[in-house]
Amino acid sequence: MPCTPQRTFALSAQDAVFLDFDGTLAHLQDDAKSVCLADGMALVLEACANRLSGALAIISGRDADDLAKRVPQAIWRFGNHGLRALAPGEHSGNRIAAAPKDLIDTFSNIANRHPGVHVEPKGPVLAVHYRAAPSVESALGTALRQVIDAFPDYSLQHGKMVYEAKPAAANKGACLLKAIQTEPFAGRRPVMIGDDTTDEDAFIAAQSVGGIAVKIGEGKTAARHHMPAVDDVHALLREFATE
Repeated sequence: MPCTPQRTFALSAQDAVFLDFDGTLAHLQDDAKSVCLADGMALVLEACANRLSGALAIISGRDADDLAKRVPQAIWRFGNHGLRALAPGEHSGNRIAAAPKDLIDTFSNIANRHPGVHVEPKGPVLAVHYRAAPSVESALGTALRQVIDAFPDYSLQHGKMVYEAKPAAANKGACLLKAIQTEPFAGRRPVMIGDDTTDEDAFIAAQSVGGIAVKIGEGKTAARHHMPAVDDVHALLREFATE
């Protein structure tokens, strides 16, 4: 029987915990609209937030309003890679500008060449999903990279079955560093747990101020800690909630 790797870190009630959503709190699905928390996890998150005196946040690339439908209203939610924040009890946060129309049109034209690929606008961020057409990854990436240079305020980031065009301000690391300067996160050790490329900035940010970064799954990462899968995150949170 294979041995389960021993966790090399522990959560403390004095931490500030930041959790990615897709691939970290919830299992990835072919249809992103079907992704949801496992039964009982909403209560676990609320219990963890209570132990942390409110210093728990979901930090996601999803639009904040979309994220708010999938996680408890009683916790902090940072959507759009940190561009939109919802405080506990807040249902809809600040509105942000959309991506440039020329960029939307250009990406949409490229996506339309590939059946199964679609563009999701998330404020100024554009996500190009190809989970339903994995064979187009290389051709799609090449086409998107060829046009992104025409938009100097944007960069292209490759995640799990998605390419995202992001302005510099859409950065989970910047979001984390801003959050820990304010209550209820200030003065606490930041713990960032995530699984994808877009979480790397937050891993680096957390570790730069003496915090912990935890990568879920395989792949090159700046995080110094590792957990195999979403189910391990659930086990960690359940354990912490009931200590």
